[in-house]
Amino acid sequence: MTDSNEPEAKLEALSDIINSSAHQAIAEYKKTGHGVPSADATTFHPLDLTTDTLALKKAIRLLEGAYHQLSSILAPPQHTVMNLVFNYNWACTGVAFRARLADVLDQHPEGLSVDKLAEAVNLDKVKTARVLRALTLMGCFKEVRQTVERDIFANNRLSLILKSANNVGCYTKLHSQDGPKFAGVVYETMIDEEFSRSHELDKAPRVCAFRKEGMKDPYYEAMENNQEKRDVFHKAMLGQSEVLGASAVLHRRKTILGTIYRVVDVGSGIGTFSTPLAKMFPHLRIINQDLPKVMAQAQNAWEKNAPETLLDGRVEFIPINFLEDAPVVGKDVYYLRHILHNWPDAEATTILRNIRKAMGPNSRVLIHDCVIFHTLQRPSVGTNGLNVAPEPMLPNFGAGSHNTYQTDLTMWLIFNSKERTLEELEIIGAAAGLALTQVYDLVDTMLIEFRIAGQS
Repeated sequence: MTDSNEPEAKLEALSDIINSSAHQAIAEYKKTGHGVPSADATTFHPLDLTTDTLALKKAIRLLEGAYHQLSSILAPPQHTVMNLVFNYNWACTGVAFRARLADVLDQHPEGLSVDKLAEAVNLDKVKTARVLRALTLMGCFKEVRQTVERDIFANNRLSLILKSANNVGCYTKLHSQDGPKFAGVVYETMIDEEFSRSHELDKAPRVCAFRKEGMKDPYYEAMENNQEKRDVFHKAMLGQSEVLGASAVLHRRKTILGTIYRVVDVGSGIGTFSTPLAKMFPHLRIINQDLPKVMAQAQNAWEKNAPETLLDGRVEFIPINFLEDAPVVGKDVYYLRHILHNWPDAEATTILRNIRKAMGPNSRVLIHDCVIFHTLQRPSVGTNGLNVAPEPMLPNFGAGSHNTYQTDLTMWLIFNSKERTLEELEIIGAAAGLALTQVYDLVDTMLIEFRIAGQS
């Protein structure tokens, strides 16, 4: 028989987790010597600009997971369900970024009337005010009180992210502009005979959405032929790294990488990971491998952003098609960040098989991706580095893992691919002759280590 006090005890436990995790987050801010951020701050907190915020992210994961779980229990279900769908923040955020509202307000730290702001960006003032009010409600931008005028808005710490030069701002543009269009046809693709059972790239919701508009899929062609689109995309990928805290791996080199000297960044792009790696660890020899056109762009980016790393020849750019060719042979680490999640299982297995051909007996593969965990799942073998939410929270942290599960849906919308569970990663690894040996918890992402199967 269930104890009548058990539901209340769980609520109290969730309240305690909210309180303790908030205090953990506060402590992380105070460690910087700059105190905690203010909701009305007009500059970033020093911790916002730090590349290693893993402790803070762990506290926020607990905080968000616990308070969403508590709210979903206490609030009427109709209220919570409507909150899931009644949400146009993505549209308002897209307007703010594309109209460069934060850029204009940056020139007016004391605030600017919506009349003047709308005039500066050539938008209707009434509609601009409605967008800003919706975002201000969520803590992005702030309304400034003045004696006579109303509708005076100014930037705050959140809206600074939406400045056009901000990497994360570019990332928001990609999601707010294209994501809703692709998401709008999800159900259609799930019941359409051509799309419903297919997991091929050319049957992604993205393809269906463009087809409905009478267009061929221009997603990558348009980017390849447009310098501005390419620049926004590359900045957005840097923004993605900031959002997902991808640089945390750099600060745990001794724990994760150990004593290594030769790293191959497979699918390196222009060097989002390998550039800071080269700067932080000048003894490493780094090989960037991606398609020939990308390698040409990468060399230009490195010459501009990290010329000092190129002087002694310790950074190389070697073209590869990782679906057809093996990477450079016999290196210590083969690193793949946000690569496998772009591909269905067959192609992902092919990529790993090609890497397996290049590996030496002591080589390792490090897959840096989001990992899906079930709400009833507890960690098992090889996951001693993995955190589990305390009871009565969902073991996968519930809404505290929001980014991971939204990224999974994004992969579906764009590539008809997915983020994988550890079991799914083990399966494709085994098919390539690799064994999963360790998992490192970086909150929004995981670093999954593989070695040659049968090697000690």
